[in-house]
Amino acid sequence: MTGMTSLHRTAKEGPGRGPSHGPTDIIVSDVQDFAALESKWRDLEARSNASFFQSWTWTGCLAEQRFPDPVLVEARDQGRTIALALFNRVGRTLYLGESGDQVLDDIFIEFNGVLAESGREAELTQACLRAVRDASGGRGFGLRRWRLVLSGVNPAILAAAQQIGAVRRTRDRPAHFVDFAAGHTGFLERRSANTRQQLRRSDRAFAAVAPITIERAANLAQAYEFLDGLAALHQASWVARRQPGAFANPFFARFHHALIARGLERGEIDLLRVATGPQTIGFLYNFRYRGQSLAYQSGFDHGSAGRHQKPGLTCHHQAIQLAAQWGATRYDFLAGDDRYKRSLADRSARLHWIEVGSPYAPRFLLLRLKDYVACWRHAAVAVRKCVPGGFD
Repeated sequence: MTGMTSLHRTAKEGPGRGPSHGPTDIIVSDVQDFAALESKWRDLEARSNASFFQSWTWTGCLAEQRFPDPVLVEARDQGRTIALALFNRVGRTLYLGESGDQVLDDIFIEFNGVLAESGREAELTQACLRAVRDASGGRGFGLRRWRLVLSGVNPAILAAAQQIGAVRRTRDRPAHFVDFAAGHTGFLERRSANTRQQLRRSDRAFAAVAPITIERAANLAQAYEFLDGLAALHQASWVARRQPGAFANPFFARFHHALIARGLERGEIDLLRVATGPQTIGFLYNFRYRGQSLAYQSGFDHGSAGRHQKPGLTCHHQAIQLAAQWGATRYDFLAGDDRYKRSLADRSARLHWIEVGSPYAPRFLLLRLKDYVACWRHAAVAVRKCVPGGFD
């Protein structure tokens, strides 16, 4: 392996960690064959509670380009693989599920983490993260250990990371979702009066032209047609706001053409067109995975919308109803605190973007100092706004 120490670590569960499963061997290595890794990953994926962003459909998509210097962590129990984590190495930093290159990472990973056998996530996540940090063979207060970057992880993974090193949170975001646990009926009745009014008024305004329809791409050619339509509307909306838009990055479109080709035949991709007669209201690009519909990207025709027509609300309403029809347990808006997400959702989860490093490393100390100064300045501004005279 190039620059990587192979670590065979035997880990056992301690008091309060649940029943013993026997010794666990953890191996840190380079990746020589992504095709061979796919078989192992898919097998473990079937035995896990993975998110779509931990699936091989996502992880393995253009993997050779996204992971040019890959580092694999594998946990085994009596020869059976029970955990996997794929990192990319850039200098002395390891990026979990990402490349570390902003151009390639614009695809935006969420619900990231160590792929672990169901029921053992907390134990195996901590063990795998600890093993990959120790694999550097660093000495002297851990100054030579790897810095880990973990994007879009849940609170349980944040807690596991805090057990193995100093953690710096760079960003936190809510992920709002519609919870179908209470049943698939009564969605509108569970919204606020204002949201119900806006949805009904928008739907009536569109339906006055022709009945509203939602169509799911039936094949790859139609899926690409819908994606192209989505991209055009998406870019028009963002350029009007003097923002580049997601599809300004050529890799973003290339990745998703490849992802759709991989996931459509597995039933994991929903390219949806919402229309009134021949007029397109908008497109949604959702993932369908383990009973969940994940609203990943969209393009709406705001330019043709009338006064009471709200393309985004109407399109998501149609997609939520479609998800209820096929028995979804959850319609997830993914990360972001947009007003429409809060209005349509029942609940929310919290996602964190974190770095794990040595508390003694100069870079880490400097970043923590900058965080402290920024926090102090933010608090000072808040006090000035709340207290007449402030600090004058």
